[in-house]
Amino acid sequence: MHFELNLDLTRKGRFVAGGHMTNPPPYLTYSSVVARDSVHLALLVAALYDLDILVADIGNAYLNTETKDKVHMICGPEFGQNHVGKIVVIYKALNGLKSSVVAWHSTIAGTVLDLHFPLP
Repeated sequence: MHFELNLDLTRKGRFVAGGHMTNPPPYLTYSSVVARDSVHLALLVAALYDLDILVADIGNAYLNTETKDKVHMICGPEFGQNHVGKIVVIYKALNGLKSSVVAWHSTIAGTVLDLHFPLP
């Protein structure tokens, strides 16, 4: 479990899988983080051409998609004394799984295509 305290003093806890302990699946693709220079360049072009900038943040994104892997775990004491030692199957993508990014990209791509957003 990973716990954090937000700036507004609300608390959040999330279950994080131990993806560092598994081999990467064969269909895993690399997902990079955008470089700061790329963002600055995009903002400069938008300012020069008087373009509107739209942004969004999808909270708990991985909980909105299903994992492509067969993932299970054995419950510990954090699940209550009645469930300690039981095996549970995880079907939602979790933070920490190496395949979660691929599953999320697949889900959001399908959503965008379903909404028929005009692509440039």
